[in-house]
Amino acid sequence: MYPIRVGLIGTGYAAKARAESLAADSRAKLVAVAGRSLEKTREFCQVYGAEPLTAWLDLVHRPDIDLVVIASVNADHALMARTALQAERHVVVEYPLALSWSEAAALVELSQTQNRLLHVEHIELLSGIHLAVQQALPRVGTPFYVRYASLNSQQPAPQKWTYAYEQFGFPLVGALSRLHRLINLFGAVASVSCQAQYWQGATPEFFAACLCTAQLRFMSGLVADLVYGKGETIWQSSRTLEIQAEQGGILVEGEQGKLVLPDQSQPLQMGSRRGLFAKDTSMVLDHLTTGAALYVSLAESLYALKVADAAHRSANSGQTIQLAH
Repeated sequence: MYPIRVGLIGTGYAAKARAESLAADSRAKLVAVAGRSLEKTREFCQVYGAEPLTAWLDLVHRPDIDLVVIASVNADHALMARTALQAERHVVVEYPLALSWSEAAALVELSQTQNRLLHVEHIELLSGIHLAVQQALPRVGTPFYVRYASLNSQQPAPQKWTYAYEQFGFPLVGALSRLHRLINLFGAVASVSCQAQYWQGATPEFFAACLCTAQLRFMSGLVADLVYGKGETIWQSSRTLEIQAEQGGILVEGEQGKLVLPDQSQPLQMGSRRGLFAKDTSMVLDHLTTGAALYVSLAESLYALKVADAAHRSANSGQTIQLAH
């Protein structure tokens, strides 16, 4: 039945992108939005013609909601998704699905029991950068080394949930897309060795900066160094991806990419990073209305979280974690 009636939890950047995407698609109608601040939620809803709510539980249990979209604090994702699935709603949630692999696996099982859609957004896989790298990989032969760095300097660090220990989660869980990009490109991981460091913020619940480094050894033999950091002790923002292979290399810095071959070097055409939430939303509606396949499976999302969980255990123990296959 059209339109699919949607309830949205959150009023931040991702929620705004979702609301704009839903407003542009006649197959869906944004019915209600639940946010932490009633005033902010009212302002948000005025733009999109939805009903403002302060309690997400009220939204989930409304009889006029078919699909719940969760764009809230990372730590809340699992409880919200579980409650929505138990209420027999379809669910779309921004990554990560949960802060632990075991909790996420239980949610996947619940979605199957309830026969409801559970889709975890991984728009990094739809980006022009990712698609350009994916298309260029066959030209460089067998890759053997990767370095992927994502550093964000913020002076001062904002006192928001993305800098709260409990709300954001372990860095490579909260920023799961960094791991997922590599796994999507290079396959299964054999072992993980990880270190994480924090700098304390002005109050106990917040950090001022974090730096997380991990070395992944893939089943293929490829080794990847992954660096993720943000905050006040990061002095220069950068986003780089370097792939060394037996017959060439791929270098990406910011929005620019280059394919390096023995006899030539050429730019990669990487397209825009805009409109990815709209693509994700459209694919979800395609799936619900026609049964079309989604671009990422729950199994793939769960596996990325499994590797992130291993990185967390490695950082806590100081040991290299072997992943069973």
